[in-house]
Amino acid sequence: MTALNDVPQRYLVTGALGCIGSWVVRTLLNDGAAVVAFDASTDDHRLRVALAGSRTDGLTRIQGDITDAAMVERVVVDHAIEAIIHLAALQVPAVAARPVLGAQVNVVGTAVILESAARVELRGPLAYASSIAVYDAADAGVQGHGDLGGHAATLYGVYKRANEGAAAVYWADRGVASIGLRPYIVYGPGRDFGLTSAPTVAMGAAARGEGFHIPFGGISRMQYVEDVARAFVDATRSDFRGAAVLNLAGDQVHMTEVVAAIETVVPEIAGRITFDDRQLPFPSSIESETAGIIAQSPPTPLVEGVRRTVEAFRAASATADRA
Repeated sequence: MTALNDVPQRYLVTGALGCIGSWVVRTLLNDGAAVVAFDASTDDHRLRVALAGSRTDGLTRIQGDITDAAMVERVVVDHAIEAIIHLAALQVPAVAARPVLGAQVNVVGTAVILESAARVELRGPLAYASSIAVYDAADAGVQGHGDLGGHAATLYGVYKRANEGAAAVYWADRGVASIGLRPYIVYGPGRDFGLTSAPTVAMGAAARGEGFHIPFGGISRMQYVEDVARAFVDATRSDFRGAAVLNLAGDQVHMTEVVAAIETVVPEIAGRITFDDRQLPFPSSIESETAGIIAQSPPTPLVEGVRRTVEAFRAASATADRA
């Protein structure tokens, strides 16, 4: 791993107002880094949730278009960026509704970041978000470490697969080291949009004393957002040279266990959180292999992650009531 005096101090985080992006920003700020938070949106409700009680000095926010190559390169140069965490993307529903825009943001936007990284000397690998959606349900047992097989069943997954291939070419042709991380179901405070946000929405409902129906079930890997954010940060501090794509660790559980965890934290909601026992179109079993590339900490246990999420929802509700 990278020595402490070699850790990057000036970061660009794209998609910084999304759920993972907001927690990446928090993690970096708490580590003492300076962060340029780049996003097309100005809606910072997720960032405010993530930064509650956290330091905010060292944060610069820029609204911009990830497909604007000149602007992105100017940001990288003007802010002397040493590390990049690229999370900007449209999610599955948005890509399905507007495929051309999805390709522009998800594929062209990633090409812009790769090109910007090739024009400067980053202090570690470029970290970028891929997705378990690069696979379908038939790809059980898949592994990372540059595996570019699989059968994406959505345009979102196809676009993410294209980004993995592009990163491999940028390493081979331009020497841009990169680590792409493939989350599965990310949950936690701020997760409120996308195909797999329903378990978190259910936790929010439980915090309010309300029932909720999750429109899928089956077996999946649940990953607490703070753990995912830390993995992206750690990826930029790796001494890895190459183009890796890695499946992230997390609790591999059936949706019955997710519901049970919610009921453990909010016992009075028992029987009111339901789900369709319908497997998502992704592998129910995946291998997680990050050892030797990033120093990923043990994942937060599911019940503890649910507890933190419910507490965050309740704290946000109390703050709103006082306003």
